[in-house]
Amino acid sequence: MPNSEEPQTVFQEILGFKEERSAFASGRVATMTRGANFWSRFLSHEWSSAALYLFLDVVSWLAIYRVAGWFRYDAFYATPFQFFVINLIQLCVIVAALYLVGGYDRTVEKLTLGYAAEHILAVTAAGLVSAMLIYSAATFDQTMKPSRGVLLLSFALFFPLSLAYRRWIRQYLVASSVGRSFLVIGGGATAAHFYEAYKKSANGQQLEFVDVNEEHVGQPIAGEGSPIVQGNLASKLDDLSNRYSGIVLAERASSLNTQLLERLVHAQFQETRVYTLESFYETQWRYLPLGIIDPFWPLQTGFQLARTSPYHYLKRLFDVVASATALVICSPLFILVPFLIWIKDGAPVLFRQERVGRDGRHFILLKFRTMRCRTHHPDEDIYTREGDPRVTRVGRWLRKLRVDELPQLWNALKGDISLIGPRAEWSKCAERYEQSIPFYHFRHLVKPGITGWAQVNYPYGESDEDAVEKLKYDLYYIRHYSLKLDAMIVLKTLYTMLFGKGR
Repeated sequence: MPNSEEPQTVFQEILGFKEERSAFASGRVATMTRGANFWSRFLSHEWSSAALYLFLDVVSWLAIYRVAGWFRYDAFYATPFQFFVINLIQLCVIVAALYLVGGYDRTVEKLTLGYAAEHILAVTAAGLVSAMLIYSAATFDQTMKPSRGVLLLSFALFFPLSLAYRRWIRQYLVASSVGRSFLVIGGGATAAHFYEAYKKSANGQQLEFVDVNEEHVGQPIAGEGSPIVQGNLASKLDDLSNRYSGIVLAERASSLNTQLLERLVHAQFQETRVYTLESFYETQWRYLPLGIIDPFWPLQTGFQLARTSPYHYLKRLFDVVASATALVICSPLFILVPFLIWIKDGAPVLFRQERVGRDGRHFILLKFRTMRCRTHHPDEDIYTREGDPRVTRVGRWLRKLRVDELPQLWNALKGDISLIGPRAEWSKCAERYEQSIPFYHFRHLVKPGITGWAQVNYPYGESDEDAVEKLKYDLYYIRHYSLKLDAMIVLKTLYTMLFGKGR
């Protein structure tokens, strides 16, 4: 007979083994939990994701370049100093290019096809610029000259890898923010407008509204189905404990007592960022709402950049050099395009229209004609819409390829416009907008441009409402007038030209 104690012993051994496995598994879970908590705490800081992206970029690039050099045998011939100099140049250019498209900005959505295209363009541009710099330096020292195959292979491997871990980190940030929300202080009309704007955005976090005004407490912020305004703001500020992605002050600071303001200041210097409405719109959505602007807005710090900054003069030099170069390069098109327009639709081949420039000065803007010639009727639609019958067959292709804009290079060379700036509006439209749209005249603080922040961030305008929306982006451009922003516009314009639609 089998020993009756044996199954029990075996059973006990199995139980003991399972207990050991259970303890081991519990230890692993605890370790994994501590690791997850560490990453959650680390990535909760504003600077953390940028630091992580930068670290991964440097490590990835050095590893990729070394491996590519081994494949091409270049790594065996490069001295440590040469390897350091070459990679320092390339990394500086790569970091600058990715910075311009928001590659280190945690607020930029990195899971979209649009960002992927901008990322690829930035890395491609970085490859071209760094190659130009390295080969220029190699004219003085031929041993500094790397193989073209190494450079090409390195950048070809770097852009999918750098995009992949950005997407992974972004997914982790989105997942870790589930259950967290923005705490919005305010329950009046301003907070309601903010709620409506937030619903149209791509932000995934919920909004939680709280107000010190008892009249608003218990009421929906913007009608049925919207969040209910809560009270007891002080207790929420006392127990933040990383519960919120940020605090948005949608109320005048004067409506809060000293104790609440002190709590907000304390939160700002701890782990929860506090936004004014203006700073939230600027950092999260990169435009300025008209409702928070007043007539004294241009007097705020920063607007002197548009007048006295050395970049103002550098930009004019760039306009002259780039416009002249582009006119020479595109000179064959100035023969071909007028010929096609003349053959298909007759004269004139150029479209001339009075536009409004800087300080309200009027000038004549030039474009290749894309619409049928006829006198403008007062009741005629001033906007060009999708499938507009007034657009000629040749004109439709010119608009799609944006070739109709080329004559504006002459306007840029003359100084009527810049290559980058708010769109120059027809004088009749500008007069009407100035009467109906608040602060529209602020657009004239800088030169208009062929491409601009509004053009690359908002669809083609075909209504007065679109003019209002585009003004928000134009005001952001005026507020942040800089080399960095212009470089971002150039990259976004390339993306629009390659993947966007003309009209």
